[in-house]
Amino acid sequence: MLAGDTLVARGTGFVVVTDAQPFLITNRHNLIGRDSDNEPLGNGRIPTRVGIWHSAVTTDSIGWTQRTEELYFEPGSPRWLEHPQHGRRVDVVALPLHSADGLQLRPYNPAASNPSFVNMEVSADVFIVGFPFNLAAGGRLAIWSRGTVATDPIIDYDGLPQFLVDSRTRQGQSGSPVIHWSQASGTTRHPDGSVSMGYSPPTATLLGVYSGRVNKESDLGRVWKPQVIAEIIRGQMNPTGESLASG
Repeated sequence: MLAGDTLVARGTGFVVVTDAQPFLITNRHNLIGRDSDNEPLGNGRIPTRVGIWHSAVTTDSIGWTQRTEELYFEPGSPRWLEHPQHGRRVDVVALPLHSADGLQLRPYNPAASNPSFVNMEVSADVFIVGFPFNLAAGGRLAIWSRGTVATDPIIDYDGLPQFLVDSRTRQGQSGSPVIHWSQASGTTRHPDGSVSMGYSPPTATLLGVYSGRVNKESDLGRVWKPQVIAEIIRGQMNPTGESLASG
């Protein structure tokens, strides 16, 4: 996150694509420059832009390129979209990407995610895929932190579309995709509900968006369910309450 050209803080995000329009999915608190406890991030300045590292695949290697996106149409008018019903209470936003030409995006598909298809229950393993303390593996490859489901994913925790995981996450992982990873053996349940026996390709299912610990003394963290992504994009509502559905 940048204020002009000055670094404010770092976080994690991922891409989804709807009707050929790519969106960056991340936490609202990343873009407004305050953490989930409403404390200032980094140097306390308010971000105006976001620099995003994308993979850039060449014929013989994987490289990395950074694209910059503006966060505001004008002061006080954010470009990102928020949840049409819960607004800022859902700590997830969708930022339309306008600097994605020439990139080979690898988007997640939240519509294919359904925890019931992968037997998600309390104590099941999940992975938070992001950049703790801005650490990365092999250039800009994310780090996978293991966690366990701490509340029933079918139930809305605290009356909102979220559940809790128990994982030792740290600064920089806000906005990470939370993944269920099915190994390539045994019985595999796929996101479309089908079941395969024996060898099958590994399956990664998006379970939601990580947005930080419930408090600094706990390893319990919030995961916003994947349906909020579709609801945000479908609602096309910016934080001022203005509908952007007509473009």
